[in-house]
Amino acid sequence: MTINRRHALLLGAALTVSLAATACGSSGGSGDSGGGGATATAAASQAVSDADLQKALDAGGTLTVWAWEPTLKQVVADFQQKYPKVKVDLVNAGTGNDQYTALQNAIKAGSGVPDVAQIEYYALPQFALSKAVSDLSAYGAGTLESTFTPGPWNSVHAGGPAVYGLPMDSGPMALFYNKDVFDKHDIEVPTTWDEYVVAAEKLHKADPKAYIGSDSGDAGFTTSMIWQAGGKPYTVDGTDVTVDFADPGTQKFTATWQKLIDGKLLASVPGWTDAWYKGLADGTIATLVTGAWMPANFESGVKAASGKWRVAPMPQWEAGGKATAENGGSSLAVPEAGANKTLAYAFVKYATVDEGVRTRIDGGAFPATTAQLQDPAFKDKEFPYFGGQKVNQVLAESAGQVAPGWSYLPFQVYANSIFNDTVGKAYTSATTLQDGLKAWQDASIKYGQEQGFTVK
Repeated sequence: MTINRRHALLLGAALTVSLAATACGSSGGSGDSGGGGATATAAASQAVSDADLQKALDAGGTLTVWAWEPTLKQVVADFQQKYPKVKVDLVNAGTGNDQYTALQNAIKAGSGVPDVAQIEYYALPQFALSKAVSDLSAYGAGTLESTFTPGPWNSVHAGGPAVYGLPMDSGPMALFYNKDVFDKHDIEVPTTWDEYVVAAEKLHKADPKAYIGSDSGDAGFTTSMIWQAGGKPYTVDGTDVTVDFADPGTQKFTATWQKLIDGKLLASVPGWTDAWYKGLADGTIATLVTGAWMPANFESGVKAASGKWRVAPMPQWEAGGKATAENGGSSLAVPEAGANKTLAYAFVKYATVDEGVRTRIDGGAFPATTAQLQDPAFKDKEFPYFGGQKVNQVLAESAGQVAPGWSYLPFQVYANSIFNDTVGKAYTSATTLQDGLKAWQDASIKYGQEQGFTVK
């Protein structure tokens, strides 16, 4: 995960999900799959052996990889050095939604489809449902369950034993906070969201120019918060979809966050803007609740605040709780229309399971692999930017506490693109968060029905 993950704006040029060409099986959504049964089934169906993968690497060929994640540049260089008969053309076809639109257009045209594509977890179900990406179980991917942490592993499934990508990274959430600001105003680091509201009130009263955080409306952040609260607004069973933002987890989030909005306790500064960076640097934005990929972005984008920030566990909805959620993260998938899928999978495995993992960690990515998360060299790394704190200890613990059972819509790309037209109004008008979510729900249901889903 990099800064680009959150910098990308979903512009509304949504992918069209064609069900006419889809033979859909039962799907429990990205959060309900995986498990021993799935692994056993996938292992049994493996048709391509490790020897076959090595044979493809030795024979060589050309691969086109569409991805925007910067650490892959070094991964590609190392891969080509190890396998000199393979030429990898790494193409930045756009970030997030821009690439997905280009990929969908190439698939429809029947030409120009890459051999490998970076696809974020929230977008993967859309491509899986339309069979645009390959089930990697045939290449042995189903045996890799123990290689990855539960959150990312569940996110590369779209129900049943099928594996539609291998996790590149993960984004278990944590609380990044400005220790200097907290110390100056004698504010305790909040361990619950109720304490977070109290801290927000105390800070803003002490310094009207300072805010506990910033939020001008973000689909990924909102769904992650609902996820952590135990919400399950999306349920997916093949083409049968339910969207319900009246569930208890959602209401936990809206009740708390509405207090912050009503009290004008959040800076209305959009993320990844100059004003946002300035607020993080000068202490007027005192916390950031986001994914584990953030440290490298602090180091590169908020240099003036070096030594002032720290990382703590994500506040809980109930005292003593230990639940978090994912925010961001991507997989590498193999498009079904790719010309050399065996060689493509060999590259994907290299980048996500083998040597490429270390290269990407060294470049600032946060791993989705259990071995790296448990490695003392990784966990005990001291971060000068964060005052010498062993940040990865907090983040690695968070990775093991991701709440299970979360699902994304098979048209989440579209749903996210209309977030600001619905929920976003709660940040700019008298519309409440709950009313905004109801509008988002209604618009998502309407779109899903228009695309041929049975949605309620």
